[in-house]
Amino acid sequence: MKRIERAKIVINILNRFYPTTPIPLKHKDTYTLLISVLLSAQCTDKRVNEITPRLFELAPDPISMIKLSQKKIYKIIHPCGLGEKKSKAIYDLSAILKKKYKSKVPNNFKDLENLPGVGHKTASVVMSQGFGIPAFPVDTHIHRLSQRWGLTTGTNVKKTEYDLKKIFPKAFWSKLHLQIIFWGREYCQARSCHGLICEICKKCYPNRKKSFVHS
Repeated sequence: MKRIERAKIVINILNRFYPTTPIPLKHKDTYTLLISVLLSAQCTDKRVNEITPRLFELAPDPISMIKLSQKKIYKIIHPCGLGEKKSKAIYDLSAILKKKYKSKVPNNFKDLENLPGVGHKTASVVMSQGFGIPAFPVDTHIHRLSQRWGLTTGTNVKKTEYDLKKIFPKAFWSKLHLQIIFWGREYCQARSCHGLICEICKKCYPNRKKSFVHS
């Protein structure tokens, strides 16, 4: 089976199971989305959504976040993990947004990725979910599933993102990002499916007998 044929299988199944894709991280605007995505690194969306209401009640914008101080930010967000690193990034990027962008989140990859604590994946999520600009954020979970389903030969997220963008229409990227995440959480978990059990794995590789080994 060719890669493009497996891609069609993936699209058909995901559209059947997830016709709509609500954004998991609660936010009010592009700024609160940016902060939420930054906090979600090595943390669950559920935990982030438990923490951010208090943070955004006190500091819903860059100016109020700076007034809050890095120390206070840390006290609120430390349950998300990497508290010192994340609190510094939140404070520093808020200061930059205030000074350089009139407290607005920039709507391009270059400026976003130049902000403290904002990598390509975070920038992709903000561009996609915040500004509605097609992007295909790839984290380790999407990378793992893409390998299982034979959609990529990549051994890193950068190559996987390149491969996925080649086989899926641009108009599908943003929705697929969320659909794949939802499917991975519900049906193709790392320690249960092993490339053998879920509907997508079985249809992409009907003759697979042994657990898939990720590279």
